Amino acid sequence: MDSSSSSTTTRMFLPRSALLENPQRKKSYENLDRFIPNRSAMDMDFAHYMLTEGRKAKENPPSQSLYQKLLAEAFNMNGRRILAFKNKPPTLVDPIPLFSSSSVHSSKPVKPQRHIPQRPEMTLDAPDIMDDFYLNLLDWGNNNVLAIALGTTVYLWNASNSSISEVVTVDEEDGPVTSINWAPDGRHLAVGLDNSNVQLWDSTTNQMLRTLRGGHRLRVTSLAWNRHLLTTGGRDAKVINNDVRIREHVVESYEGHRQEVCGLKWSASGQQLASGGNDNLLFIWDRFMASSNSPRHWLHKLEDHTAAVKALSWCPFQSNLLASGGGGNDRHIKFWNTQTGTCLNSVDTGSQVSALQWNKHERELLSSHGFTENQLILWKYPSMVKTAELSGHTSPVLFMTQSPDGYTVASAAGDETLRFWNVFGNPKAAKPAPKANAEPFANVSHFR
Repeated sequence: MDSSSSSTTTRMFLPRSALLENPQRKKSYENLDRFIPNRSAMDMDFAHYMLTEGRKAKENPPSQSLYQKLLAEAFNMNGRRILAFKNKPPTLVDPIPLFSSSSVHSSKPVKPQRHIPQRPEMTLDAPDIMDDFYLNLLDWGNNNVLAIALGTTVYLWNASNSSISEVVTVDEEDGPVTSINWAPDGRHLAVGLDNSNVQLWDSTTNQMLRTLRGGHRLRVTSLAWNRHLLTTGGRDAKVINNDVRIREHVVESYEGHRQEVCGLKWSASGQQLASGGNDNLLFIWDRFMASSNSPRHWLHKLEDHTAAVKALSWCPFQSNLLASGGGGNDRHIKFWNTQTGTCLNSVDTGSQVSALQWNKHERELLSSHGFTENQLILWKYPSMVKTAELSGHTSPVLFMTQSPDGYTVASAAGDETLRFWNVFGNPKAAKPAPKANAEPFANVSHFR
């Protein structure tokens, strides 16, 4: 359609409310629903031309003036309509519906894909680390200091300056160390021992504050803090709450496991506790469900795993979502609604699951594995599509922990190495990373 026709069409789609706003302006062409050209003046000029000049033009064509030629062309002497299409309307290429979802989404900037290094950022030698799936010998505190237990000694690696110090050394008859866990204040460290005791240490002064005795009969293999409560799990199948502020520290117990308790994790709210054991059982306990005068009854007893349940991790963006991983005869990661006890999904990883860590910045889950792959796998949640596979350890990965900023993950294995992975991205205001040698620190006892 030519320009005049297009202008007319646009006016026809004005809303009627626009015409009623100011009746005094109805005489203006801009306030009309449609434009109707005044044909009377045009008709009189045409008639006058036909009666006078048109006949003269036939008799003496060369005498036509320039004005007469233009007027003849303007009035289309060939009998065609004045407002006729001279050409076909242009074809619309790839029409996009107004307000369609595709047009809205296409305007959003595309987030660049994150680069995930396939090699560890740094590797430290960790001699004498116990090659025992049921222990928990690695933890990264809120003070940005990583603690690792090697035999009877606990070492600290300060991520801010890469310094290494020794904080705990227990007697041979009490050790080895079987579990460690930082308190939320990032200062106090709980150390579980093979002799069934638990020691509390001040990391700033390297002094032992007290020893918790009498709660367990066998080694303490799992620890979890909930404010002033330290929950302990042991080979005696007991789960105990210890109030570290009082002399008689055992205040509550949870009974349900039949074998060694190798996994303990409190939810972020501190209301629910997850415990996993070598009996293939996973329990969800409610902090305020029962009286402290008797053993607490579980909220959910989950029996879907077919091997030891050590790997436990609460989701940071959904409070009632728990991920759990099974041992060598199970190999599955399962997702639970801890309010209802429903298994939401189950994924066969193909190998023993030793630890799980949620990404605090993206909807991703990192799993560490033992037999037979000895690797770390990054999963996209909830599709559980593999995003990356990180290899480097030459024996089963036993322990895994995450930095307080949520970007770096440390893993330790029976190959006596501690490896740092930049798997969850880089902080926006990252501090200079500690320099590492091009090759792993082989045969160097960095924790000695």
